[in-house]
Amino acid sequence: MKFVALGDTEDVGASCHFLHMDGTGLVLDAGTDPRREGPHALPRFDILHDHPDWYVDHAIVTHAHHDHMGALPVLIQQFPHVVAHMTEATRKLVDFLLPASARLQRKRRDKGETEYEPLFEEDELELYNHLYLTHDLQSDFDVTGMKGASPVTAQFYTAGHILGSAGVELRYEADGATRRLFYTSDTNVHGQSIIPGATYPEATDILVLESTLGADPEIEQTSREEEVQKFKAALQRVIGRGGTALVPVFVMGRAQEILALINRFKKENDIPSHVPVYTAGSMRAIADVYDETRHDTPRHDPDFKVFDVEQERLPYSESGHDEALQGPSIHVMSSGMMFEPTLSNLLARQLVEDEKNGILLVGFAKEGTPAHRLKEAYEDDEVEYPAVLLSPERGPQPLRCEVGVYRLTGHSNRRDLLGLVDRMQPQHVLLVHGETEAREWMADNINHFHADVDVHLPQWGEPITL
Repeated sequence: MKFVALGDTEDVGASCHFLHMDGTGLVLDAGTDPRREGPHALPRFDILHDHPDWYVDHAIVTHAHHDHMGALPVLIQQFPHVVAHMTEATRKLVDFLLPASARLQRKRRDKGETEYEPLFEEDELELYNHLYLTHDLQSDFDVTGMKGASPVTAQFYTAGHILGSAGVELRYEADGATRRLFYTSDTNVHGQSIIPGATYPEATDILVLESTLGADPEIEQTSREEEVQKFKAALQRVIGRGGTALVPVFVMGRAQEILALINRFKKENDIPSHVPVYTAGSMRAIADVYDETRHDTPRHDPDFKVFDVEQERLPYSESGHDEALQGPSIHVMSSGMMFEPTLSNLLARQLVEDEKNGILLVGFAKEGTPAHRLKEAYEDDEVEYPAVLLSPERGPQPLRCEVGVYRLTGHSNRRDLLGLVDRMQPQHVLLVHGETEAREWMADNINHFHADVDVHLPQWGEPITL
């Protein structure tokens, strides 16, 4: 078997891995890189075209985050007979998110915000629906290629990351024996507010392991419940001051988990039930998918509905924003990293200069993003009111509001990931989906504790023979 990383191997964008197994060509995920635009955001599909025998028969989409499925239409354009496999919940989310992406790409091109044409158009996506096949968890499905000389069978395991997310086991023949490969994708050993923790095969020969938090020593020292309590206390402080709490979220997954927490706090009388909760945009449509699938996907409480949390739609007008921001109130808004021109960035500019307000960060804030600049400014002890740049248009603003950072991640910490190696006892581990420092920490520790395991750090476009 040959393994080729087609996405950036020094970061977490554009996840896409090609496998060639005795005539079968298969890709694990087909994502786009959010840091790049146009064709530069795509995996290196050109590498496959340079090898005529590396045709793609099947694609396995593990979940509906854009860095794992945003390039699926382009993969189909370039390999027209490819069939894509996913869970039913992921299919529902893909059917909503990919058309939204097409509209956004077209809108940005028409407004001159990018020089690139859309990677795909909305009406084009309708032609691809028949190529999406869905499968139940832990149910075998065939992914043997047209030229496959031996059978390849796949099976999904719940990944505990977001709705519909799955790891995948592949079983194939090599040297007269059945071998197993397990791809964790983005995985979470522990349960969240809505989604329970992941499940895994008992053992595997090859483990393709995410390493997102491999360079983060702090997260392994905290528990989710401790972070939940800190987040609750921050909401109580802001509401007690009569302020507005802005919670920037990733629209898929984190938004719904935060709303479930707020629902818990209100039911337990930790925050007043009358305090309004504002939401907006596509997270409301995604909440519908969460609610529609609550009896068919892994849940802590299948009866809980995201829309059980009383929500008000944020008004469109500037005057409506001003009225909604008269606290006490809670605003759960995209985006998690507060990119312009999203609502979280726009509202933060209005809130940041008032001491009674709070901006509560509950997700990863990449260096250079407005959310990261906000965090850095708040940690500056040398100035009473440090300046923070949320928007070049607005310019630096004095940071007077409370800022909190709460580690409510959907990923496993690095110790939990090492535990998967202990549990599954693979012969090979391939470390993916992580920055260089993260993957190197993981490799060093696996080598230390499992000297008999071959650890690989895939490099962009370089084949690994297993």
